[in-house]
Amino acid sequence: KMSNSSSITQFLLLAFADTRELQLLHFWLFLGIYLAALLGNGLIITAVACDHRLHIPMYFFLLNLSLIDLGSISNTVPKSMANSLWDTTAISYAGCAAQVFLFFFLMSAELYLLTIMAYDRYVAICKPLHYGTLLGSRACVHMAAAAWGSGFLNSLLHAANTFSIPLCQGNSLDQFFCEVPQILKLSCSDVSLREVGLLVFGVGIAFGCFVFIMLSYVQIFRAVLRVPSQKGRHKAFSTCLPHLAVVSLYVSTGMFAYLKPPSISSPSVDLLVAVLYSVLPPAVNPLIYSMRNQELKEAL
Repeated sequence: KMSNSSSITQFLLLAFADTRELQLLHFWLFLGIYLAALLGNGLIITAVACDHRLHIPMYFFLLNLSLIDLGSISNTVPKSMANSLWDTTAISYAGCAAQVFLFFFLMSAELYLLTIMAYDRYVAICKPLHYGTLLGSRACVHMAAAAWGSGFLNSLLHAANTFSIPLCQGNSLDQFFCEVPQILKLSCSDVSLREVGLLVFGVGIAFGCFVFIMLSYVQIFRAVLRVPSQKGRHKAFSTCLPHLAVVSLYVSTGMFAYLKPPSISSPSVDLLVAVLYSVLPPAVNPLIYSMRNQELKEAL
C-alpha cells in the first residue's frame, strides 16, 4: 500500500500473457495489426494528399480520420508490444498521463469528426445544390479544426481531473493501457461524484453527436429512396455505407466497453473489449473505406 499519489512513479499494466511463448505471440499479433493500420491509414493519407481528384470535403475529412486512427493506435499498441517483448508491465507516471490525455483527445476528436462526416453526406445527398457553399474549403478546415480543438479541451478536462485524485490502492491497472476507470479504482477517496459528473458530461456530448448522425441518416435514406433510378440510388448509398459502418463499429464497441453490466466484467473480458474498441477500429477503418470506393481504389 502506498501513502499518497506523489510516491507513485510508475503504474503496472495488465500483461496479456504469463508464459514467454504467449507473450511473443501477443507481440507478433499486435505487430501485424499495427503494421496493417499504419499501412492502411498511411495509404489513404498519401492518396488523398497527392491525388487532386480527391480534394473534396468527403476525402479531406477521411484524411483527418486516418490521422486520428494512426494516433490512437500508436498511443496504446507500441507500448504494449514493447512490454511483451521485454517481459515487463511497467509504464511511467508521465507515460500513463500522456496515454490518458491522448486517448481522450483522439477518441473525442474521432466522434466529432464522424459527426461532421455525417453532415457532409447529408448535404451532398439532400442539398446537392448548396454543397459548394455549405462545405467550401474554408468551412471544411474550420470544422476539422473544431473537431480537433474540442477533443483537445475535452481530454485536458479528463486528464486533469483523473490525475488530481490522490491514489493509495497500489499501482496495478487491470488493462493493457492507462484507462481512466482503472486509475480511478486506485483512488483513496470516493470519487463517484466527480466520475459521475464527467461521465454524464461525456455521455451527453456523445449522445448528442449520435442523435445528430442518426437524424442525418434518416434524411439521407428518405432522399435516396426518392431517387428514381436504381443506379442513382446505389451510387448514393455506396458513399454512405462506409461511414455508417465506421460509426456503428465505433459506437457499439465504445458503448459495450463503458456501459456493460458489472456482472460480465472480468480482467480478461475487459481486456478483450478494450482491444475491440481501441485497436480494431483504427486497423479496420481504412479497409471499410477503400473496399467499396472506386475513386479511392483508382487513386491508390
